[in-house]
Amino acid sequence: MTNYEKYLNVFTETFGVDADKAKGLEYQAISEWDSVGHMGLIAALEDTFDIMMDTDDIIDFSSFTKGKEILEKNYNIEF
Repeated sequence: MTNYEKYLNVFTETFGVDADKAKGLEYQAISEWDSVGHMGLIAALEDTFDIMMDTDDIIDFSSFTKGKEILEKNYNIEF
């Protein structure tokens, strides 16, 4: 499984959405992605990629796309 597939899978499992919907998600665009859902997402990503995200990155993680950018830039995860 590629890193992109792992990343997409975290979104689909955490929020219970299909892959197409996950790719366009933004924070609070769906009821599942509230503050509690956000922390669940972060925890799942940290487990999946064996990382510990900085507080600033957790706060800046505002969409599917932005999350990929943060993981690539700050955690050397290639998609």
